Amino acid sequence: MAEPELVDVVVVGLGVGGEEVAGRLAEAGLTVVGIERDLVGGECPYWGCIPSKMMIRAANALAEARRVNELAGAAQVQPDWAPVAKRIREEATDTWDDKVAVDRFVVKGGRFVRGSGRLDGPGRVRVGDQVFQARYGVVLGTGTRPSIPPIDGLADTPYWTNHQAIEVEELPESLLILGGGAIGLELAQVFARFGVRVTVVEAADRVLAVEEPEASEVAAAALRADGVIIATGVRAERVSHDGQSFTVHGGGGAEFTADRLLVVTGRRAHLEELGLETVDVDASQRYLPVDERMHAADGIWAVGDLTGEGAFTHIAMYQAGIVVADVLDHMRRTKGGPDPSGTASVVGGAAGVASAVGGAMSAGGATAAPGSIPRADYRALPRVTFTDPEVGAVGLTEKQARERGINVQVGYTDLTSSTRGWIHKAGNEGFIKLIADADQGVLIGATSVGPAGGEVLSGLVVAVHAAVPVSQLRHMIYAYPTFHRAIEDALRQLK
Repeated sequence: MAEPELVDVVVVGLGVGGEEVAGRLAEAGLTVVGIERDLVGGECPYWGCIPSKMMIRAANALAEARRVNELAGAAQVQPDWAPVAKRIREEATDTWDDKVAVDRFVVKGGRFVRGSGRLDGPGRVRVGDQVFQARYGVVLGTGTRPSIPPIDGLADTPYWTNHQAIEVEELPESLLILGGGAIGLELAQVFARFGVRVTVVEAADRVLAVEEPEASEVAAAALRADGVIIATGVRAERVSHDGQSFTVHGGGGAEFTADRLLVVTGRRAHLEELGLETVDVDASQRYLPVDERMHAADGIWAVGDLTGEGAFTHIAMYQAGIVVADVLDHMRRTKGGPDPSGTASVVGGAAGVASAVGGAMSAGGATAAPGSIPRADYRALPRVTFTDPEVGAVGLTEKQARERGINVQVGYTDLTSSTRGWIHKAGNEGFIKLIADADQGVLIGATSVGPAGGEVLSGLVVAVHAAVPVSQLRHMIYAYPTFHRAIEDALRQLK
């Protein structure tokens, strides 16, 4: 057997986080091998946040045009999916070709290997017949894949995951969606606005079950207004396919039939494929647990969806900054290598996110003084469901806060009662909900639902992250008339 090839760092999985880590370490002068079996960049640029938001942008344009009749005269709208599919292929995915992303990594000094990487002992990674030994460590960023429920008959049918839903060139007449989470609702609304008859089947008693109940209500009402049928509290027991259509058979005799079936019931990391047992790490878990510096084990870091901290690009980028800083510090301490504070700023990442190594040791938004390593802090983790209206949230929900025994205060205001909501009129549904720790006098959670719910969320993220006193927030000046001014109204309602 050939001797392992000695390199500085091996990155297994070049999704958003893995690509960022590999590219920045290569630019810092390390010999970096990046391994990816699918597409460099991962889900986000090819089947996730980028193409799906192109779809949402198109669907929202249709919805706004239909609101002209209520606001400014008359308009007729004729949906056409062809330009949407064309844009996804030409602008977002290069027809699912990652050559540009691979070249971007190689230009930075990295070495790319196509294949499935697997740990083969401490610091050692095997890819087919190739074996690499990493001097400073291995970074795992292999992401997650759809978690398909063990429903009788489902595995034998040509169901869709998010991949087929994003790649579709010709829309079906009808669509069943198993799963009422963020992805399910976003795609349900898109397809409905393009004329597809959509039914969402959700086992929980409400859609968007991880968010505030008020958010579930607004989102469900908005989708029903677009013609979506929403069936909650229905557990799918069997799926059948007759060659033309799908039927989902639920408890109590409920049946739902459509031309296509989209399954979006969650995702999971496939740890059993990574050889974790060779480094004494339990591979039977749903996700790979890491500490605040993203260590999964001695000499092994993990980044992105694999860690279970949230399947978001912004989390992967945030974690990537921490890993880069920690790997460079580890190298400097163990081998007397170059000081990471002297490396140059770079621009990279599958989503084109600018980031920097050095100086302030940027960590995707977290900063630390030169020579110190940032630590992960998820207290103010922001999340947005890009339905219309958007559902933005940060920190704890009211239920989560009460379950932790916190002395909770809640402030709520309906967006339609705000001046901007009244002016906006058509499509103005939404609210601001604030969760405060009464003993500490700070916000610990917030939800912003509305036409710009994700954008309004930004100020609330700062408030939660920086623990800005509620007394200070009450004495801020909020521009008039804006959607974010409703935050001031919600603060007045805290009790």
